[in-house]
Amino acid sequence: MFFHKKEPIHAVNVTEPNPRFAQLLLEQFGGATGELSAALQYWVQSFHVENPGIKDMLQDIAIEEFGHLEMVGKLIEAHTKNSDQTEAYKSTLFALRGVGPHFLDSQGQAWTAAYLNEGGDVVRDLRANVAAEAGARQTYEELIKLATDKGTQETLVHLLTREISHTQMFMKALDSLGKLTDPFFGNIKPDETVALYYNLSTNGNGQDERGPWNSEPTFKYIANPLESHS
Repeated sequence: MFFHKKEPIHAVNVTEPNPRFAQLLLEQFGGATGELSAALQYWVQSFHVENPGIKDMLQDIAIEEFGHLEMVGKLIEAHTKNSDQTEAYKSTLFALRGVGPHFLDSQGQAWTAAYLNEGGDVVRDLRANVAAEAGARQTYEELIKLATDKGTQETLVHLLTREISHTQMFMKALDSLGKLTDPFFGNIKPDETVALYYNLSTNGNGQDERGPWNSEPTFKYIANPLESHS
């Protein structure tokens, strides 16, 4: 059962409507990194999870993301309302589709379920969610840089902040499973190459880049894979 309260979780106030900026905001309504994608992704993932705590967390965050979708929708509505006769409005997607939000991204691409990343394994899904929040945060960072209306900026900062919060929640959930930094999950045992790092790119001067991603004790560095293979 869902219950909708018409007052958003964070006040949305726009004093300087800008329909061109509203088109950019569509990215977080009907885009790949948008709130609709996140809400549906986390909600569906919750049905795969047996752990009652993580299931509850996913559903709580999913519902919050639906609230964020409402906030983005209100921003788009406010930025396009009473502006349909302006030249700025006529240069946007709204000139054809009408005012308010639509299931489109900022370039007019229709929303698709292909944006959703869920696979029925809680570790895999939580890691996908960390990546999804990172994508959303990056988009909000760019929108904040471009926003000129103070009220819009405040709302976007709130949305960005919650992406950080959700990332921490997903990471804590992974940690509770002992899988925050453990790449081994699933039921199939890897073969003997799991600890090998193949040096397959070079800058030509013989000074190959080294770091913890290709060094002992986790990895054995194969400097010349051709010689090793032969």
